[in-house]
Amino acid sequence: MNYFKRNLEIRKAKGSIPNWLVAEKLGIHENSLYRLLRQELPNEKKEEILDVIKKIKSRQEEE
Repeated sequence: MNYFKRNLEIRKAKGSIPNWLVAEKLGIHENSLYRLLRQELPNEKKEEILDVIKKIKSRQEEE
């Protein structure tokens, strides 16, 4: 398995958004986010993270 393809859709959606910001919105520490992304996440957790990323992007567009 290619380790860099794990959670690829999250990494692509995140783009230039810093990990600390995503983690803050999830209510977890930045290091916890890094550890979560090391393994392929269940769809429920992926959707939760992707929703947070979408909210961050929409706020950036408003500014």
